[in-house]
Order: sequence, then C-alpha cells, then structure tokens
Amino acid sequence: MCGRFTITTPPEALRALFNYVEQPNFPPRYNIAPTQPVPIITLINAQRHFQLVRWGLVPSWSKEMPNSVLINARAETIHEKPSFRGGIRHRRCLVPADGFYEWQAGQGGQGGSKQPYLIRRKDRAPFAMAAIWEDWLTADGSELDSCAIITTAANDTLAPIHHRMPVILDPKEWDRWLDAVETPVKEATKLLQPAPNDLMDAVPVSDRVNRVSQDDPTLLDPVPAGSSKSANEKPKGGKGSQQLDLL
Repeated sequence: MCGRFTITTPPEALRALFNYVEQPNFPPRYNIAPTQPVPIITLINAQRHFQLVRWGLVPSWSKEMPNSVLINARAETIHEKPSFRGGIRHRRCLVPADGFYEWQAGQGGQGGSKQPYLIRRKDRAPFAMAAIWEDWLTADGSELDSCAIITTAANDTLAPIHHRMPVILDPKEWDRWLDAVETPVKEATKLLQPAPNDLMDAVPVSDRVNRVSQDDPTLLDPVPAGSSKSANEKPKGGKGSQQLDLL
C-alpha cells in the first residue's frame, strides 16, 4: 500500500523534471497523509499540468462524502471496481514524490508492533507514482477533485517489509500512462508493474511518522530497526478520517 509519502524536492527542480505548464511554489513535506492536498500531474491537449487535489478518491457518482478514504487502488482489479473504472479509463495522473513510508509487522503479526521504513530511489531522485483522479460535485454545488494512488505486488526489495507497493512508472512511460485517448485501458494496465528490484532502498525510521502532526526533516533520519518506543502505534490518516487501502 502507500499510506504516507514525501515531497522534499524544490519546486523548480520538480517542474524541470515533469515539465508542467504551471509554476507552483510549495514547501517541503516530510509526512503527507490521507485527506491532505497532494499534487498531481495530468495531460491536457498534449501538455502536462500541475494541480492540487484531495488524497482520498471520491467517486463522481457518490451521493455524499464516503466515510472511508480511498487512498489506494489495486492494479490487478482497478478496471473492475466501480469506484475506479472511470478514472482508469479517462482520468489518469502522476503523483510526484521522492519517498514513501511502509510499515513492517513485528513478530506479533498483524496485531503486533510495526516498524516504519522510508523507501526512496537509491539515487534520491524524485519519481512518479501512477494514480487516478475524479471530480465530484458536492451538495452545495462546489467541485472537489481527489485522487487514489495505484498499488501492485511488492518487488523483492520491499517484499520483506510489505506485500504491496505503489506503482512507480518509468519516465519514458509517463505520457503513455497519462494519455487516456491514445492508450486504452488494456495497454495502460500493462504499465502497472512492480519497480525494478535495484531501483529503491529502504531504511527504518522513527515511529514519529505515525503522527500526522509530525512533519520535519528528522523523520528521514535512519534509526536501528525495532528501536522506536511506540512502534505499535498504527499510522493515522487525516483528522476524522478512516483510511482504506483496497488490497
């Protein structure tokens, strides 16, 4: 799954990499959580665009805001699920990041203590996670744009930590993924594969990342595995939300 991630790359460098039209300015984020605004990159008239949306997809057909937060969509079934079918067909996007967190279950199993890990590219370069987005019309007539990050089976590097990982697209596949006209669903879903085993590394970090209020550079600092004092605290989503990962 993907339940927290980071964007610490300066805005100018991120714009140069993804080549979008807008010139946004934003602070570094070390602990982005569900229901918070996140950047996505879309393709409109053959140009890439940057926009902020809610992390936690709200299907366009929803009558009201769901109680659960659809932060992830499973690659293997994304084309079948009513909440995601429209997005994979018509509204694909990229979520830029330079790291994400995952929690490894301890000896106690699913209910035992969990050690958070920070996963980044070995060269520390930014990357793009495959995602879909939706626009939803609220009861008062205002619009809400939202997204879900797509997950797939973990590669050999991440499998010892968790059985799922976000889909990380190769830069040469970015436009193919974004172009819902030229790349039909069948071809797009072929891109939803685990990242190469040698692309990422993972280091244990403090379980302070479990708390949404914590968002500072020291969250990236490695710690000895199992050393955190409150490792049994589960990661929490945004205020008042229930996190749901469709695995």
